[in-house]
Amino acid sequence: MERKDFETWLDNISVTFLSLTDLQKNETLDHLISLSGAVQLRHLSNNLETLLKRDFLKLLPLELSFYLLKWLDPQTLLTCCLVSKQWNKVISACTEVWQAACKSLGWQIDDSVQDALHWKKVYLKAILRMKQLEDHEAFETSSLIGHSARVYALYYKDGLLCTGSDDLSAKLWDVSTGQCVYGIQTHTCAAVKFDEQKLVTGSFDNTVACWEWSSGARTQHFRGHTGAVFSVDYNDELDILVSGSADFTVKVWALSAGTCLNTLTGHTEWVTKVVLQKCKVRSLLHSPGDYILLSADKYEIKIWPIGREINCKCLKTLSVSEDRSICLQPRLHFDGKYIVCSSALGLYQWDFASYDILRVIKTPEIANLALLGFGDIFALLFDNRYLYILDLRTESLISRWPLPEYRKSKRGSSFLAGEASWLNGLDGHNDTGLVFATSMPDHSIHLVLWKEHG
Repeated sequence: MERKDFETWLDNISVTFLSLTDLQKNETLDHLISLSGAVQLRHLSNNLETLLKRDFLKLLPLELSFYLLKWLDPQTLLTCCLVSKQWNKVISACTEVWQAACKSLGWQIDDSVQDALHWKKVYLKAILRMKQLEDHEAFETSSLIGHSARVYALYYKDGLLCTGSDDLSAKLWDVSTGQCVYGIQTHTCAAVKFDEQKLVTGSFDNTVACWEWSSGARTQHFRGHTGAVFSVDYNDELDILVSGSADFTVKVWALSAGTCLNTLTGHTEWVTKVVLQKCKVRSLLHSPGDYILLSADKYEIKIWPIGREINCKCLKTLSVSEDRSICLQPRLHFDGKYIVCSSALGLYQWDFASYDILRVIKTPEIANLALLGFGDIFALLFDNRYLYILDLRTESLISRWPLPEYRKSKRGSSFLAGEASWLNGLDGHNDTGLVFATSMPDHSIHLVLWKEHG
């Protein structure tokens, strides 16, 4: 057929085809396909593939594309980024998707940052860090050497670690460099706490002392306990120091004057921990902003108001067993909203407004884990062999790190957690510095530190 005649025929048949019903069109196509040879069928297959493909991310409005992308998991999204430049551009621009992906990994989100590409990069960084945790490759170790006798007391703050020893000295270390910043002569230290100017120590000689870092001079001596002082805390704003002792009492002192303001009784075991903290919730017994004192022994946690009245009454006593059959671990977390302590039955969390137990977290695969730190997303735990990270959202252990044969302490003073902000969620910047420190039988300090991102 000549080209001109073919075009005329094609126009006529096209007009006729368009006038048919859908069913008639289908029957016509079926008949034509049955008459086609291999060349025609191959041509038809190649062209149909192109005609049927629709790039929905390119064709849809951006808002609808973002809505659809929210239903995909992050790993699928990363795979989709490889489809084309257009897909990568659209997917990378979806801020909400990448923020949600970061949150799912326990990452802190700053909603004021709306740069979507920033959050995609944060997610990729988060994936790397979480994989390091799962593969037990997120940490590294180091040691501090300088004491000549047992190290009983540790306290960490802002990159500095204080150690108190049986060699009648206390040292202040820069964790990042491993260098000793200060070293002063003291009494035997069972507990230490410090700030930029001073060091407060509780001792096995039944006293508490305050020392000046710059000169090493003892500026205050607190006498009155009849047993070793196992825990101290203080607040400069209140001008108050509190101490817990083996004599079963808690004493409240005037920090600057050195005089005893109050002796709190009621414990029937060694008081191994005292915590002075501002309350953040309202209840019938306290208001936000009130200072609260917590004291803990082997079986009970007592809650006290901070005042200068002599007959101070205990607000509440918490325990995990009424018959005192279950011991509490000698570590206590209190952030003004929640009280957390570990026991053989699991990790107990109390609501400070109501004093009700919010939950008991059990790790059936590992028993008797001791608490080091507790946050909104993660908890740091340990036993005789390993350091553990617990995801509080799923109540599952997500990482562990081997520990050496460290020096055991029934009072919990010879080991501690380092930086704690990451427990409320990693952010790509707070996973640095000290994770855990403990004293060793050779008088050194074993440090577990975050490894730099690969």
